[in-house]
Amino acid sequence: MAFGRKEHTRRDFLKVAGAGTVIMALSGAAGCKPARSNIKASSSKPETRRATSSSPKVPDTKWTFRSRPDLVPPIVEVTTRAHDTSPGYVFIAPKVGVKQDGPMILDDSGRLVWFSNGSYARDFKVQRYQGNLVLTWWDGKVIHGHGAGEFVIFDESYREITRVRAGNGYEGDLHEFLISPQGTALILAYDPVPVDLSPVGGPGDGAAWDGIVQELDIETGEVLFEWHSLDHVEIDKSYHGLPDDPARPFDYFHVNSIGVDYDDNLLISARNTCAVYKVDRRSGEIIWRLGGKDSDFEMGPGTRPAYQHDARRQDDGTISIFDNGSYPTVHEQSRGIVLELDMDQMTASLIHEYTRPEGIVARSQGNIQILPNGNAFVGWGSEPFFSEYSSDGQLLFDARFASYTNESYRAFRFPWTGRPDDEPAVVAEAGIGDGEVTIYASWNGATEVASWRVLAGSRPDAMKPLRTLPREGFETVLNVQADGPYVGVQAMDSSDRVLGVSQAVEIET
Repeated sequence: MAFGRKEHTRRDFLKVAGAGTVIMALSGAAGCKPARSNIKASSSKPETRRATSSSPKVPDTKWTFRSRPDLVPPIVEVTTRAHDTSPGYVFIAPKVGVKQDGPMILDDSGRLVWFSNGSYARDFKVQRYQGNLVLTWWDGKVIHGHGAGEFVIFDESYREITRVRAGNGYEGDLHEFLISPQGTALILAYDPVPVDLSPVGGPGDGAAWDGIVQELDIETGEVLFEWHSLDHVEIDKSYHGLPDDPARPFDYFHVNSIGVDYDDNLLISARNTCAVYKVDRRSGEIIWRLGGKDSDFEMGPGTRPAYQHDARRQDDGTISIFDNGSYPTVHEQSRGIVLELDMDQMTASLIHEYTRPEGIVARSQGNIQILPNGNAFVGWGSEPFFSEYSSDGQLLFDARFASYTNESYRAFRFPWTGRPDDEPAVVAEAGIGDGEVTIYASWNGATEVASWRVLAGSRPDAMKPLRTLPREGFETVLNVQADGPYVGVQAMDSSDRVLGVSQAVEIET
């Protein structure tokens, strides 16, 4: 059942009459510019790798693997080695300037664990569905900063369980796919709607993007709840300017995250109104506004977000936000912030602030994830970095794409156990000496492999163990002496249990 929809549709025209105040650019508006914070996070200087060669060298920006030539993901460099980090792997979805897009898992050394080529992924993370940990992401195409696609759920064997699609004729947007504690899907969508733009200095017969929140039954696709920004937030609450092209709809709201509050109501972040809204999950009415032009809270020093992303209620009652501070630039740098809300006094206070030492500004995207041990993991959106901090702001881990043109919409850390249902991949090449063989072994997504046992024989059905060597990274190079023309590998765990067996391959000469 849809709530609060009123009259806006693709076919029906509704003129939203306003009081006629022309919208101001953010750089000159009072409502979104935050007070400067006195709280600063301490962070250590990144340990940047230096080239050993005295001559200039263009660095490699993508991985290649002999055993998996179909995978060419971007290289990630660790600039601050991990220490005292929360357990788990790093989850990103590289895009822009990469040879291959797709969801990607890394270890703390920046080495590849799993990569899926061919999916234009966003919001790649671990969630819980039907009692099990699963991988989820958005897959589709991007048009004018909005997504038109669907939402993917994979199991621990990297098999697709299902795809979730927006209801009521809408296309699923890239900014959020959240599986709620009730097992439903919370997603976003955008819809261009005819709107009177004269309150913001535009034409009376203009158009605006309506920000839509849907709650869906994952199994049936039934729409359980639907919320439309144009029914609850006026267009003159935006700090965003009208588009240069009058044929393009006005992106006045730009919804970019949904969170579930402690009372099961929703937290909705809107970039272009610089505000977070608490919305009643039954009626769709706004309960309160945090930031923006009509904040229900008195915003303390350093608490006002500007063009923010990723608002989440934490277990201790605080709210975390990735504050871009830019579009246009409002803050000197982007930051992850944690706010405390006093519901009696209706005040907001800054508790934590996480920034990079060089003070980067992320013009778009980004997130902050508060981890179970209190650390904060920050994805820097349009900038090629992702970082982990202690709760008091010490930089514990920092990495970046080798190419500064690469980026990931969000970045996360999660525990994960991957058990692929395919076979390990192997390629074998003859060495220079008699009987010398170089074997390249990998198993995309396997997290429990500790070593590789090499098998060799005169026939594929007559293979015997030859030698066991430790796993080293995504692809391990194994140098052995082998008499037979066929070799293969067994993937072994730390207890020497066989997890998977490759096909027997003939040694290439």
